[in-house]
Amino acid sequence: MNQHYIYTFVCFEEERSLCHLEMRSFFGEDSEKNMIKSQVKIDPSRSPFMKERIAVIFEGETVEDIVQQAASLHLGTETFRIDFAKVYDGEYRFKERIKAERDIGWVIEGEADLKNPDRIFGIIPFEGRWYFGEYAKSEAIWLRHLKKPREYSTALSTRVARTCANIAVPHPEGKKAIDPCCGIGTVLVEARSMGIDMVGRDINPLVTDGSRENLAYFGLEGEVTTGPISEVEELYDAAIIDLPYNLFTKATPEDQFSILKEARRFSSRTVIISTDLIDEMIQKAGFEIVDRCVAKKSSFIRHIMVCI
Repeated sequence: MNQHYIYTFVCFEEERSLCHLEMRSFFGEDSEKNMIKSQVKIDPSRSPFMKERIAVIFEGETVEDIVQQAASLHLGTETFRIDFAKVYDGEYRFKERIKAERDIGWVIEGEADLKNPDRIFGIIPFEGRWYFGEYAKSEAIWLRHLKKPREYSTALSTRVARTCANIAVPHPEGKKAIDPCCGIGTVLVEARSMGIDMVGRDINPLVTDGSRENLAYFGLEGEVTTGPISEVEELYDAAIIDLPYNLFTKATPEDQFSILKEARRFSSRTVIISTDLIDEMIQKAGFEIVDRCVAKKSSFIRHIMVCI
């Protein structure tokens, strides 16, 4: 029997497009319900939007069906706790949630411990059925990276950077990636913190020094080289191109096109980030846009495109 997982997501309306692109990258589909069921296993702490994961053990039409099945759980000396999925806090009254947790907990052979249990189980209603299983809560690791020794104001936010790393390399095993315009390493820090094998590169020695300093500050290792993108020789499974556009880099449209053309040469899957709609430039560089979203922050917009 194949293992199924249920994930819950929370995002602001202006982040919905970005959240859904990350879902599609992880699972091949998205959901307007802030929940998705899949056989794909993802660490919930990877996503800024993912809040919980339940590895399904039992399912049924009612909570009572779950109670009957939970009676078969024999935990021995292990302690446990039951958590009702937090995404439903506003839709189910407190008494209903507590009753479900208590009814299930009562029949499990083991000792309940609400503070420091050995195992945590979750219960969640989804598409007319109830699901019960091992519960994992997301840890907002990206919050630790908000303050860096080296920063500049136009860099991607940590949330967007982390999501873009997931979009570029949703399943990191055996994959090698590059950020050839890495700047001070915002994407690189998020990627390396998730175990994604990504290297950084930039033509500006000042920012590559900053990138190395930021990686070291968070105890992360990763190769960062200085030089033009035209000198990249190795082939990569994925690349992230946050196109230079600010006064610090002084990149012209011709420079941007050159970067895209070079990236097409060495990357199988490329996530391109731009402040402008540049579909024609992307296609002229030899890419096909296969998915996309818009990341908004107030009036500032970034177009994020998945290209092959």
